[in-house]
Amino acid sequence: MKVKAIFYHAGCPVCVEAEQQFATSLDSSRYAVEIVHLGTAKNRVTEAEKFGVKSVPALVLGGRPFHINFGAPLSALK
Repeated sequence: MKVKAIFYHAGCPVCVEAEQQFATSLDSSRYAVEIVHLGTAKNRVTEAEKFGVKSVPALVLGGRPFHINFGAPLSALK
């Protein structure tokens, strides 16, 4: 069974670079990766908060948040 991985980002240059370095390089045989642009999917901000995401870009693996770099706080995306 694949581990669900959600990469949350806001589309900024920091986020795009993190997406290229981390989210797209995960082993697809182990991870089911979903990429969520919170700038265009504002309805998913609350979901990200429930996982414990404080800022983007962030990668949630198996329900646990991993903050990659500080691009923007979630509060800026509401």
